[in-house]
Amino acid sequence: MVHPWRASGVAALCLLASLSVSAASGIEQLRSFIESTQSGRASFEQRVTAKSGRKPQEASGTMAFSRPGKFRWTYDKPYYQLLVGDGDKLWVHDRDLNQVTVKTLGDALASTPAALLAGRNELERNFELREGGVEDGLTWVDAKPNAAEGGFESVRIGFADGMLRGMVLRDSFGQTTLLRFNSFERNPKLDEAQFRFTPPAGADVIGDDAKK
Repeated sequence: MVHPWRASGVAALCLLASLSVSAASGIEQLRSFIESTQSGRASFEQRVTAKSGRKPQEASGTMAFSRPGKFRWTYDKPYYQLLVGDGDKLWVHDRDLNQVTVKTLGDALASTPAALLAGRNELERNFELREGGVEDGLTWVDAKPNAAEGGFESVRIGFADGMLRGMVLRDSFGQTTLLRFNSFERNPKLDEAQFRFTPPAGADVIGDDAKK
């Protein structure tokens, strides 16, 4: 016969052990994802909430990345916008304005979620990582930038079974961006042409290549 106190003690130890594993699982999943994922492709849904409390802005589109430094982030709704990282520069094309903004990619690695995903090890090098617990069915990692001048005040990255499912980014203006990734493909074969960008004829080019 097992005494009740002994059974409850064993149960408590099992619970503590499971909590310990769970507490470390977020960072473990992040590191495993970075080490095992050289490229990725997914659709996404985005919601941006301002500190002022105005109505959230919603958008959706597709993204793809190839490490190191190459990505393509396309907003299809509510209006078209394209971000391309070619490994050297970040290009942002606003089709409605017929305007292209370009900057050195190294200066932009902490300014977009696409650049964070496509970096080699920017998260480990530029952020302090902590376990973020379990919420909405995802295991989260909290990342706080080491440099105050970074593009974000904080980043949360959510995983399920080792797969990237969500990100929450808070910037210095008090704006929060929530991203949900759907149908994520790990290490697909991607056409390198999609990570190159040539400004359309007649487009207004602003930034590093404006005079070229």
